[in-house]
Amino acid sequence: MSPKPNKTYWYLCIAAAVFLTIITFTPLVIPAGVYEPMLFGIPYTFWASFLIMLLFVLVTYIGTRVHPGRNEEE
Repeated sequence: MSPKPNKTYWYLCIAAAVFLTIITFTPLVIPAGVYEPMLFGIPYTFWASFLIMLLFVLVTYIGTRVHPGRNEEE
């Protein structure tokens, strides 16, 4: 039997997902009329969005490991 998951980590995952969702639609990621700086020829908005997507994948993975109902039988 695995140890009982800590709900604090689950709530941190929720907070991280909400935070990432909020900053996705702010001028931090989608500035008006700005496409520089470029990284390997890719505009700022694209690589910033790609980084946020990778963070979402990481938060989702961690969330599946720490979910409070993970070990319950159906």
